[in-house]
Amino acid sequence: MAADSSVLTRVQTALRYYWRRELLPLLADLRLAIALLLAIAVFSIGGTVIEQGQSIGFYQANYPENPALFGFLTWRVIGFFGLDHVYRTWWFLALLMLFGASLTACTFTRQITALRWFSRTWNFYSQPRQFNKLALSSEICDRSLDQLKPLLNQRRYRLYEKDNMVYAHKGLVGRIGPIVVHASMLLILVGAIIGAMTGFMAQEMVPSGQTFQIRNVFEAGPWAASQLPRDWSVRVNRFWIDYTPEGVIDQFYSDLSVLNADGEEVKQKTIHVNEPLRYRNVTLYQADWSIAAVRLRLNNSPVLELPMAPLENGGQGRIWGTWVPTKPDMSQGVSLIAKDLQGTLLIYGDTGQLISTVRAGRSTDLDDNLTLSVTDLIGSTGLQIKADPGIPVVYLGFGLLMLGVLMSYVSHSQVWALETDGTLYLGGRTNRAQVSFEREMLELLDQIEAAPQPEATPELSQV
Repeated sequence: MAADSSVLTRVQTALRYYWRRELLPLLADLRLAIALLLAIAVFSIGGTVIEQGQSIGFYQANYPENPALFGFLTWRVIGFFGLDHVYRTWWFLALLMLFGASLTACTFTRQITALRWFSRTWNFYSQPRQFNKLALSSEICDRSLDQLKPLLNQRRYRLYEKDNMVYAHKGLVGRIGPIVVHASMLLILVGAIIGAMTGFMAQEMVPSGQTFQIRNVFEAGPWAASQLPRDWSVRVNRFWIDYTPEGVIDQFYSDLSVLNADGEEVKQKTIHVNEPLRYRNVTLYQADWSIAAVRLRLNNSPVLELPMAPLENGGQGRIWGTWVPTKPDMSQGVSLIAKDLQGTLLIYGDTGQLISTVRAGRSTDLDDNLTLSVTDLIGSTGLQIKADPGIPVVYLGFGLLMLGVLMSYVSHSQVWALETDGTLYLGGRTNRAQVSFEREMLELLDQIEAAPQPEATPELSQV
């Protein structure tokens, strides 16, 4: 047992040594971080260029094997490497986690270490030779620290004194800024990973007046099941389109209500493009539209609701159609064609000839004994539904990133002073804005030299 314990101790010691001496410096290497960041950027760009989440038929049609795009990019390559869902592949998530590990290692080994002096006793300069290592330093005879301290206070330096020594600094926030930037980037990476693992995207085409639950999920993370709503649904109260005077679509609108498990309305909102509905981390966007059905009557019959389906139009626009039987045995009928929800329908006979046109709310005679009345056209709203629990974390990260960048622009200036043997030694340095700091130091020296010399204290003679 003692031998086993000794071996385990040696293994643990070797691992700690390898971690501190080999792996940790490698992770904290700036070159590795830059390489990982470039790789993430390249694959992110690829994910925006290559269409994401499409069917295999789409990729076979657009990325054939002969000829291959760029000589290598085919549908097989896209499927093998997961380029059709880049942001959820294991290797992309691994890149994010590795980059996060590199940022963390750099933060703790470089940034945090650079601030250790802040938690220690202030580093006073006690020897004149210490000022020689400063790029800006000077010595002034017959001057004292009492003449220097008010001038530093005027410039908003924070002073620390010890015996005949002074240390002053300002702009400490400039040293903390890079740490905030690193922390914000880590937050953004964490948010992206959370979204990739637990988020989902879905699409629904819902006619006006119907209630639905989210079912048509086409992209989801491995842990997205917990985000799918099971105790609430959405009702489409109404869908409509506003058109310009020229007949062009101006905007589509959907009046939506969120219903709880008992069917009670808990939230209502009219959405349109760029104005979604948000409920419990799920966002519903207005994305598309369609014509679901037409309501009509033949003579004095009850109102019939017939579904309309999209038809191929040779790329000349979107049209929908349905067939209306005009005889009880369905031996004859007419076809209704619509291209929008403005209400105008084209009526074609069995031989394909145009018989008439009709608008919603009006009627037309198909023959001497048959009148067709169109009551209404029912539209369907196309909703894109997205859940991404990582978005608040990403937004927080971006907010901190902007704050950290602004903080990093603040110059951190340090000044040391030592009074000894009737001479005042003064020096300083800054991490940026070197020219401004040099001007400040020169003004400080001029003001000290122009100050009146302190009066000597008279000595008392012995009686």
